[in-house]
Amino acid sequence: MKKVYLILLLAAAMSLTGCASTGGQQGQVERITPDELAKLMPPPVATYTLTEVAQDSKAGKTPDEIIAKIKTSNSSYVLTPTQVLDLHKQGVDVKVLDYIQESYEKAKQNAIAEEINKREQEKRAAMKQLQRERALMYNRYYDLYGNPYYYPPWRYPYRYPYYPYYW
Repeated sequence: MKKVYLILLLAAAMSLTGCASTGGQQGQVERITPDELAKLMPPPVATYTLTEVAQDSKAGKTPDEIIAKIKTSNSSYVLTPTQVLDLHKQGVDVKVLDYIQESYEKAKQNAIAEEINKREQEKRAAMKQLQRERALMYNRYYDLYGNPYYYPPWRYPYRYPYYPYYW
C-alpha cells in the first residue's frame, strides 16, 4: 500500500514539475513615444484658413461645399476643444467640424501605420539576415572563396574521388 502511495506521489510531483516550467520568451513590443509621434505627424497646413471656413458658413454655403473646398485645398487642422466651440459659435456646421476632426485622426492613424510597417519590414530584414548567417554557420562545407572542391582538412581520407591521395 505504501508503494502505491509513493508511486502516486512521484507521479503527481513529476506532473506538477512539468506544468511549472516557464514558457518561451514573449516578443518585446516597441512603443512609439510621444516625441516620435510628434515627428511622425504631418504638420497641419491650412491653405483654407479657419476664418475663411467661418466666413463661408456665415455666407450660407452648405457643409458639403465647405468640406469639398477643404479637400481640394488639401488643408489639415489641429483644433483644441475651445477652437471647436468658437467655430461652432461663429456658425460653422457640426458636419464640417466632424470632418476636420476625422481627417486629423485619419492622418494620425496613417502616420502611425506607416511607422509600424517600416519597423516590421526592418525587423523582417534583420531576421532574414540572421537566418542566412545561421544557415551558413551550419553549412560545414561552405567555402568563402567559391571553390566547389573545397573540403576542410579534417575530412582528409574522404576527398573528392578523382584526386589521388598524394594530391
